[in-house]
Parts: sequence; structure tokens; C-alpha cells
Amino acid sequence: MFESFHGSISERLDRPSYHEDFRRHYESGIRFLNKLERGQSFKERGFPSWEAFAVGEWDSALSLIEEKREIYAAQLRKAEELGILERRLRVVEFPVTPYVQWELFVLRLRVELGGNIRVMDARKISDIEADHLVPEAVILGDEVMYEVVYDDDGNAAGANRITDQAAIAETSAGFDTLYHRGEDFLEFFHREIASLDPPSVVHR
Repeated sequence: MFESFHGSISERLDRPSYHEDFRRHYESGIRFLNKLERGQSFKERGFPSWEAFAVGEWDSALSLIEEKREIYAAQLRKAEELGILERRLRVVEFPVTPYVQWELFVLRLRVELGGNIRVMDARKISDIEADHLVPEAVILGDEVMYEVVYDDDGNAAGANRITDQAAIAETSAGFDTLYHRGEDFLEFFHREIASLDPPSVVHR
């Protein structure tokens, strides 16, 4: 699964170029967006909730997530207006990292607003990941997909752009398979995340 993704020729885009390319394709008449998230620790500088999380202010981090409510709601309305079905699959390793613990509270807000998000326990795809991890991928219809890339410090650094139609089709099929095998987000959240103690973390 995902062999063609890893073997595809890609074009490296810096972060501004990635965002521009993404917006252009997003509004081009695509019918779906699939996002597969595999990394377990990133930095999201400039997001007040993450900044609070990063300095160990857990209660503030959770309350600041609400600042995103209108933004996320607007994103969902736009997707509906454009006729785009958006789905996201979040792979989670155990023990849960502090970043993923925080991120799942952010994703809970998206789910409350109507987002389609499922969770995959990484232990359940160990066979698929025997040779390589599933990709950090964003697929925009049949047109283009991106491998989201990060610098050595975990900051978003752009994406590798892939336009090979066969690779996009194979990656989309792999996503569909894992998405349907994934667990309902809220069931996972309430069982595995809601009762965890606040994480101990301070990023410099």
C-alpha cells in the first residue's frame, strides 16, 4: 500500500508556494480532499493554543482552541459550497505523544462542527508499515497530491507536489481502505484521550 506514492517523482514547493498551489486546485472543481496524518510531534508556531501548550499552559491551550471555531466553521461551509467532501484520518501511536494529545482536542472541535475525521491505532497497521510508514499526504481530487514536509525542528516547511495520475489513484485507494478501517473519532477520543493527565512539555 502507498508504494507508488513513495516512488513518485515530485516537485518540491516551499510553504508559500504550497499554499498557493493548494488554493488553486482546491477551487478548481475537485470533488474530494483526503488528508492522512502520520507524524506524532510537530510545532505550530503562531497558533495561540499551540504556543500555550508548548510552554506547559494546558488549561489555556484548551480554552484557546475555541478561537478557531469560526475559522473552522467557515472552512466547512466553503467545502460544502464547492461540493468538496473532506475526510481526514489521524494515525495515533501509543503511548500518545503530548502533541497528538493536544491535536486531538483541536480535531474534536472540527468534529463538533461537522468534520469527517477518523482515527487509526498505529498498532493496527504495523503490517502495512513494515517497510515504510504511511505517508503524510493531502490528496485533492484526481488532480494533485502533496507530501507535507517539515524541517528538522518539526515546523511546516512546504510540500512535495505529485501529479502522477496512477500514483494519485493508488494513494486514494489506500486512503479509502484505511479510512474505513479507522475508528469513530469521538469514541476514540473519549476512551483514550479525554481522561489523560495534562502532558508535561516545554518547547524552546
